[in-house]
Amino acid sequence: MASPHRPDAPELPDFSMLKRLARDQLIYLLEQLPGKKDLFIEADLMSPLDRIASVSILKQHEVDKLYKVESKPALSSNEQLCFLVRPRIKNMRYIANLVNADKLAGRARKYKVIFSPQKFYSCEMVLEEEGVYGDVSCDEWAFSLLPLDVDLLSMELPEFFRDYFVEGDQRWINTVAQALHLLSTLYGSFPNCYGIGRCAKMSYELWRKLEDEDSETKGRRAEVGHVFLLDRDVDFVTALCSQVVYEGLVDDTFRVKCGSVDFGPEVTSSDKSLKVLLNAEDKVFNEIRNEHFSNVFGFLSQKARNLQAQYDRRRGMDIKQMKNFVSQELKGLKQEHRLLSLHIGACESIMKKKTKQDFQELIKTEHALLEGFNIRESTNYIEEHIDRQVSPIESLRLMCLLSITENGLIPKDYRSLKTQYMQSYGPEHLLTFSNLRRAGLLTEQVPGETLTAVESKVSKLVTDKAAGKITDAFSSLAKRSNFRAISKKLNLIPRVDGEYDLKVPRDMAYVFSGAYVPLSCRIIEQVLERRSWQGLDEVVRLLNCSEFAFTDMTKEDTASRYRFIFLTTAVTNSARLMEAMSEVKA
Repeated sequence: MASPHRPDAPELPDFSMLKRLARDQLIYLLEQLPGKKDLFIEADLMSPLDRIASVSILKQHEVDKLYKVESKPALSSNEQLCFLVRPRIKNMRYIANLVNADKLAGRARKYKVIFSPQKFYSCEMVLEEEGVYGDVSCDEWAFSLLPLDVDLLSMELPEFFRDYFVEGDQRWINTVAQALHLLSTLYGSFPNCYGIGRCAKMSYELWRKLEDEDSETKGRRAEVGHVFLLDRDVDFVTALCSQVVYEGLVDDTFRVKCGSVDFGPEVTSSDKSLKVLLNAEDKVFNEIRNEHFSNVFGFLSQKARNLQAQYDRRRGMDIKQMKNFVSQELKGLKQEHRLLSLHIGACESIMKKKTKQDFQELIKTEHALLEGFNIRESTNYIEEHIDRQVSPIESLRLMCLLSITENGLIPKDYRSLKTQYMQSYGPEHLLTFSNLRRAGLLTEQVPGETLTAVESKVSKLVTDKAAGKITDAFSSLAKRSNFRAISKKLNLIPRVDGEYDLKVPRDMAYVFSGAYVPLSCRIIEQVLERRSWQGLDEVVRLLNCSEFAFTDMTKEDTASRYRFIFLTTAVTNSARLMEAMSEVKA
């Protein structure tokens, strides 16, 4: 989403309203079960819930004890049980087992199931099959938008990616449409919309249907001028590349979860871990989050010197000045000092890990793959990576990056790498390869004619509409990445004279050390310049999205500078992407 950036306009919409709405709705649902109750929470929902309602708020509304929904049986003695869960079959079995155990023991209790963000028919069917549907009351907590930062909203649905792109399950599309509808209800109808991808188009069409049925969004001033809907499979490459800006490296190293990170003793320089919220409110983090890692240590050193200078000002102060300093500045300086120590500790941990991994050699291989040079050497590097058993997830990532940048692996390499991988990491990974192939992440080149050549012959023989259907059928068999052609068309690999200056970034490529401009970012840039997909027909065709690129403009916008807001089904990185594909759980 892009908001026009004008001096007289608010910087960004205030998304704190989304938290208040979610909290109020949850309280309302809890009060539907009057009196004391125990609350069972699914593990996935604990972190999002923590950002919405604290334990003290839950206690105020008569929640007695909190339990995690897990495999071991619950030992609650309360007469009322409330379950806050995702709409998953395993959760229904857990609830049914608990209710049936109570029935066997002759114990009568009240049970309430709150599904988040929505309930599915399949869940109700399981409760019915288990004979407990009549014993429980069901409700929905339509909590689908969590503000993680001033410009980042997450639906916290990591399963969306696998469900849709591997299993072909479209059930979450309604949730996406509902989330977009909520945003337009609260912040004004979006005047201009662009999208690319099959899922993006389905979400858009369902969202538009909801808008047409609801007149509340009409007439309100739009706080967001442009909306882009992009499918993840339009740009796998960006997600597969190693991150080299500070925020990305913190995520890769420590795993940012729901906007916060657990820094262990190696970072805190104590025997305790510390949970830290990473957003714009952390002034130190906010200044370095988008910096290339090579610049971060220098920045933190300078910050430490400035901070010391501010402390040293105390020496020449009289009593009145000292009193003002203590009451107005000292607390802020101490907080900044604490954050500075944490981020210096995090940088040292990242450095240790990356040095151990031989990060420079890894980056060099990635850049060669992106540019299409030394492919044989890069393949050898990946084979060595597998043989040394560095990491099953990292090895998969490199194989996928090789496959997508090369439009699939030649059959000999595909078989060789797959065999070596399973010999090194175990045959239980066989199904993972099937998932990767289905998602178009790791494919084998078709011998002889490529599919695109066949498609072009077919299109000459039949009408455009029929050709479209046949093309769609082909792409569903094996989606081609065409990365090299797209890269050339959109100039994704910058050509620079001399060394790329990472201290003064000249373009979006700095996030990958100047080697690659993120494809999805380039697409948004090009569409915003044109205010449509016009002139990008060849790019759209190469992305296999000829039928799934759309524009809906209702208002001309003359703004030239924008602030971007990101709404995602879940924040991802290369490791999460590979783990979603893996049939072997860590």
